[in-house]
Amino acid sequence: MQNSETSNETPIVQVRGLSKGYGKTKVLHGIDFSIPTGKIYGLIGHNGAGKTTAINTLLGLTNYEGDVRVLGMEPFANRAELMRDIAFISDVASLPRFLKVNQLLDMMEGLHPNFVRQNAQSMLQDTDIRGNVKIKSLSKGMLAQLHLAVVMAIDAKLLVLDEPTLGLDITFRKKFYRRLVEDYMSENRSILITTHQVDEIEFLLSDLIFIREGKIVLNDSMDSISQRFIQVLVSAEQVKEALSKRPVFSTKQLGQTIMIFDGLDQETAESFGSTSTPSVSDLFVALMEQKSQSQGKL
Repeated sequence: MQNSETSNETPIVQVRGLSKGYGKTKVLHGIDFSIPTGKIYGLIGHNGAGKTTAINTLLGLTNYEGDVRVLGMEPFANRAELMRDIAFISDVASLPRFLKVNQLLDMMEGLHPNFVRQNAQSMLQDTDIRGNVKIKSLSKGMLAQLHLAVVMAIDAKLLVLDEPTLGLDITFRKKFYRRLVEDYMSENRSILITTHQVDEIEFLLSDLIFIREGKIVLNDSMDSISQRFIQVLVSAEQVKEALSKRPVFSTKQLGQTIMIFDGLDQETAESFGSTSTPSVSDLFVALMEQKSQSQGKL
């Protein structure tokens, strides 16, 4: 499946033939993808699919086989220089807990040339976190909020978010993602997000990558995906005919047959039953299970 990228500009991220193993275990199998400027990519896969390994490669945290360029540089050899223009948020907030919040902001101003204190303070206004409070006294949720505010205040060209809102309540998660689109995103930046809360980020994604067992099974724009894939609630008398069109996924729910097709024309799909566009989570389930279904489960 091909990436829908159409930009003529040099991508912020370019990956060709990326492979990585640990001992005899192969984690990534020669994957290819690129991320142009001004895009928000979702990297989605089950635990152990290779998401974290791919991210660690982009951040220069591990060696690898293949060709990887981030902002035109090889990340493992140029990590210190590269991190001036990359911001990274993981699900584990690692903060100096002996400091007060304001002291942390002071430290960031001194350490990172692209840290904008005003942006961090603006984000913290939406929380109960006060500047004179010791970080060690904050709750787990507040620690995550502080971590997000500090990293989001870095004027970076690439923002990598690995389960950024894990443990936060839904109200703050929605505020964070809205702010990500309205205040942070620009045509000169790109964002890469991994999360298990797929439906929450569907509205902000421009492109989607599904990874399964170290291989990419989908790499396309959201616009193209909405045109390619169609979900059909198949009428009982049309099941056999619909199966002949080789759906990528078929299941039964409450006695009804639901199928997802790749590239089936609208007219044919409607002849089988009522149609809709599958959600990202439904499509994820379909393509993750496609391998087993192709072995005789349909």
